[in-house]
Amino acid sequence: MAKHEHSNLFNRYIWLVDTIYSAGLISFEDINAKWLRSKYNIDGEGLPKKTFHRHLLAIEELFDIDIECEKGGSYRYYISNSDEIEKGGVRTWLLNSLAVNNLINESYSIKSRILFEKIPSGQKYLKPIVEAMAEGHTLLMTYRSFTKEDPSFYEIEPWCVKVFRQRWYMLGKVKNFERPRIYSLDRIEDLDTTENKFKLPKGFDAEAYFAHCFGIFIGDSDKAQKIVIRAWDGEQKYLRTLPWHHSQKEIAKTDSYSDFEFNLKPTFDFKQEILSHGSYVEVLEPASLRDEINTVIAKMAERYTTLDNSPDAKNSSRAG
Repeated sequence: MAKHEHSNLFNRYIWLVDTIYSAGLISFEDINAKWLRSKYNIDGEGLPKKTFHRHLLAIEELFDIDIECEKGGSYRYYISNSDEIEKGGVRTWLLNSLAVNNLINESYSIKSRILFEKIPSGQKYLKPIVEAMAEGHTLLMTYRSFTKEDPSFYEIEPWCVKVFRQRWYMLGKVKNFERPRIYSLDRIEDLDTTENKFKLPKGFDAEAYFAHCFGIFIGDSDKAQKIVIRAWDGEQKYLRTLPWHHSQKEIAKTDSYSDFEFNLKPTFDFKQEILSHGSYVEVLEPASLRDEINTVIAKMAERYTTLDNSPDAKNSSRAG
């Protein structure tokens, strides 16, 4: 199959999943009517029912998305495992991505007015990592950490991948390391799949592994604990609509502020999240975390004060 034909076929799958998922329940006749108006329909012809059913089988195989038909009535089609999809995870991310992709392509005339955040180039290593995970092969990786001048070379077992803040990360185990570690895909310089096989530790659950983490830092020395954050001046509305963590609960509410409780590890990236909201959030518990955040804020204030009082402040600039 030619490359453009394969791309067109995949676009059909994207369009079909999004159309059925968005409708909830939809007849074949309505699907066909929408297909006739779709920009993916290059030849302008209807969708044959045999082709439609072949697409359903391909979608199940590729995406693990089950599309079934009612056994009576209007014989409408629906996604039978939508409850599982809506719980979150890969399929939710996939469906959201497909829906956005479909929307952009259907609205081609305004494509230049729909802007996206750029994802670092490390995304190109995602495919070989996922394939190695599926086949149980180790990877030879050249990796340049921000903390070292020279690159490091590892043979690594890819355990899982995770996306956080528009960056992809791999959790993997190097043979001579005691614990698995996190590696950012945009810091990988080279990657090759080996013929060496590996097995995941018995009972490993990627979602459970990160359950008490805010982002990608594991915090091996940290323990999950109760953390209470107070949000001021309208910030509480943002926390309600976009929770920081699945454990978040709103435990107090006033006209001026709301208190939110979390059960997680106070890792580096969670502390960075707190600080990024400035004076709009305040740590109430535990006292140790409040003191740590207070110390960082005091150091920040000292740096700004030092710069303001410096005799060369007006002429200072950052060296290239």
